[in-house]
Amino acid sequence: MDLLEYREKIDDIDSQIVRLFEERMVVSEEIARYKIANGLKVLDSVREAQKIEAVREKAHGAFNRTSVEELYRQIMAISRKRQYQIMPLLPDEEQERYGYHFAPYLPMEGRTVVFQGIAGAYSHAATEAYFGEDMESHHIKSYHVRTWREAIADVEGKKADYAVLPIENSTAGIVADIYDLLSESGLYIVGQQVIRVDHVLLGLPEASLSDIREVISHPQALSQCKAFLESHPEWKTGEEVNTALSALRVKEGGRRDMAALASREAGKTFGLKVLAENVCANTGNVTRFIIVSRESLFEEKADIVSISFELPHESGSLYRILSHIIYNGLNMTRIESRPVPGRTWEYRFFVDFEGHITDSAAVNALKGIRAEAIRMRVLGNYRSYEPGE
Repeated sequence: MDLLEYREKIDDIDSQIVRLFEERMVVSEEIARYKIANGLKVLDSVREAQKIEAVREKAHGAFNRTSVEELYRQIMAISRKRQYQIMPLLPDEEQERYGYHFAPYLPMEGRTVVFQGIAGAYSHAATEAYFGEDMESHHIKSYHVRTWREAIADVEGKKADYAVLPIENSTAGIVADIYDLLSESGLYIVGQQVIRVDHVLLGLPEASLSDIREVISHPQALSQCKAFLESHPEWKTGEEVNTALSALRVKEGGRRDMAALASREAGKTFGLKVLAENVCANTGNVTRFIIVSRESLFEEKADIVSISFELPHESGSLYRILSHIIYNGLNMTRIESRPVPGRTWEYRFFVDFEGHITDSAAVNALKGIRAEAIRMRVLGNYRSYEPGE
């Protein structure tokens, strides 16, 4: 046989496979209807394990047995997705789809916002960017606290309506503590804001670059400006809780030989002088902030769904969960993991995907994930950030 004949034979086999697959899916749909009538769950882990073992035994050779197992795991995953689509929503799933409050825009009039840090910090800039610099005209109050945990506690305790928290930096990666705090709290993500991180070197008004002997800032800022700092080996460096506090320390310290890596806004806030610009190695350095609330509030134009879940510690569990997103035609934009406290080698996953919580594809994906994961939670459905917003 030549190559063309081999290909024709493959095409003939594939036609049979497609026909049999479609027959199998018809039977799978009938099984879904039976499960509906008898109150049974879609996932039957014992039956699937038995089926996998049975098809493995029918294959010849170690390679084929492993391949057949992989193939049938895919087929059964597809079958489950179709069954979830057929089965009606249960009462708690109706709540998930329809029980949230939708609004054209996030309510801001007369609300109170808390952020971590002080005036001049990037979190302050994110607050002004999202809620508007002229917050007073809309009766929006803002204040700052020392830690992220305090900000979350104030929202939980109804002292504030919203908290602005950093979740990710384009160069330093995720802010892991925020993911952990979100898991501990019952708050929801209702918005996001991206801020360009543009560090400058700030000193006292009477200082010059030649006077500087020590530079202080947040550890991430020091790392992001490493090349600039290394060009001045005579300088010492010191760490501060955040960039704005480093600027405040320079202001209050009154030392001409001390400078801070912070934002221009921090310099204006504390009356400091810009001694050097373009000190950050990555000019595309940005930080993404999330806005969290006690209310499960979702804007009508929301297009990002954030969820968290834990998984059984077994082979293929993450793949099976993510397949609900894949087979419902949704685009996953982010996945992160954090260790589950007190449970060795177990992890909590955080996933973002495009969609609205009332879309059928998103509802089907959430229904499947909830059924097969441990402690799945919808963290929020909010609008993606567009530059210039």
